[in-house]
Amino acid sequence: DVQLQAFGGGLVQPGGSLRLSCAASGFTFSRYAMSWVRQAPGKQREWVASVSITGHGDYADSVKDRATVSRDNAKNTIYLQMNNLKPEDTAVYYCNGLYAKFSWGQGTVVTVSS
Repeated sequence: DVQLQAFGGGLVQPGGSLRLSCAASGFTFSRYAMSWVRQAPGKQREWVASVSITGHGDYADSVKDRATVSRDNAKNTIYLQMNNLKPEDTAVYYCNGLYAKFSWGQGTVVTVSS
């Protein structure tokens, strides 16, 4: 079975940083482009960033210049480094395939507040 488990969230002050991780299993991870999406309270899920099978990252305008996405195929894990966090980054963060959509796994809660 496919499993996607995000972790690394927490409570952080505006301007702070977090590194999110998402561990994947149950499929050939290295063959899939992966993405980070987030869902803020009362809002729909929105795409945040994606990483290609070669490691190229793409970013939503809302996080561009503040986020870095990466992957470690040996660990079947993708990462999202978020800097200069803003209150509007508060959301549950999930990972999934970029094109191939798997069942949503466990997200990680990021709360940006003073």
